[in-house]
Amino acid sequence: MAGATIYDVAKKAGVSISTVSRVLNNSSRVKESNRERVLQAIEELGYERNLLAAALMKKNTHTLGLIIADIANPFYAEIARAVEDKAAENHYNVIVCNTDNDLKKEAAYITILRQKRIDGIIFTTPEINNHNIKKLYQEQPDFPMVLIGSRIEGCTIDTVLVDNSLGTTEAMQYLTSLGHRRIGFIYGLPSTLSSKERLTGYLNYLVDNGMARDNKLIRGGAFKIENGYQKARELLQLEDPPTAIFAANDLIAIGALEAAREMGIEVPGELSILGYDNTSLATITFPRLTCVAQPMAEMGARAAEMVIERIQGRRSSPKVVTLLPRLVIRDSTGPLRR
Repeated sequence: MAGATIYDVAKKAGVSISTVSRVLNNSSRVKESNRERVLQAIEELGYERNLLAAALMKKNTHTLGLIIADIANPFYAEIARAVEDKAAENHYNVIVCNTDNDLKKEAAYITILRQKRIDGIIFTTPEINNHNIKKLYQEQPDFPMVLIGSRIEGCTIDTVLVDNSLGTTEAMQYLTSLGHRRIGFIYGLPSTLSSKERLTGYLNYLVDNGMARDNKLIRGGAFKIENGYQKARELLQLEDPPTAIFAANDLIAIGALEAAREMGIEVPGELSILGYDNTSLATITFPRLTCVAQPMAEMGARAAEMVIERIQGRRSSPKVVTLLPRLVIRDSTGPLRR
């Protein structure tokens, strides 16, 4: 029956509308015989519940928004999958929005998601001074939100972080243990917390270990392959080039690999390259990438858990969860060739 309503189901099953509603909401306050009749009527009529109407009555939609910066970056894809898996476990749907690091696009998505009455939003690695999130927080400080990989100044929001200082220190310790002293560093967007903390970690390591700082070895730009390629070429064309490059994400490291290949520089024989994230791409490059691995699946799962806790009222005070990275050694790094 096309366009069957709850009234049609009640009539066919011979029960009240409230009984049909209780069956739809999986209430235990229904006789088993009535439940079976309702379910049979639903199947025979092809009844499809109006989820939006039900959500408006209950004031929730069981839907989360996930705003990501760059859908082409597998780092975000792996987080998105974990968010969706954890959300599904809790009977929530996820709407994924890709901003391409465009704040106007992000603002438009926030408006659309709010119009759709989503229950909460997860943001991945937004800029530290993100005015869209600040505006939403100021207008609705109790709205369930979680930040992954960043903090927003002036906003007390649930946050999932990874210890960038530890990850950077482990990377630098490993490269110096191989004999490298001229280590180039290529970071991403300077307005993101991850770039700032990884750059600070790199500089602090130099100071703490009596290594000279050379600003020519530090390059920034974006978390993209093209940036890694361009900045690696600049580093490798220096009069005294680095013997190792530490890239602030896997895409930058892949760009550096391509630059070295094009310039006829052997990796890891003449140049070591170390990435950050440990996405699926790290295992299919040649040579395979040594990386600081971020626990992407755990980041996404914890963020989903946290936003659902707030939606369901199981927690009112914001919290910050800091996860630990680990070093994964593969083929793109090797001892300094004397």
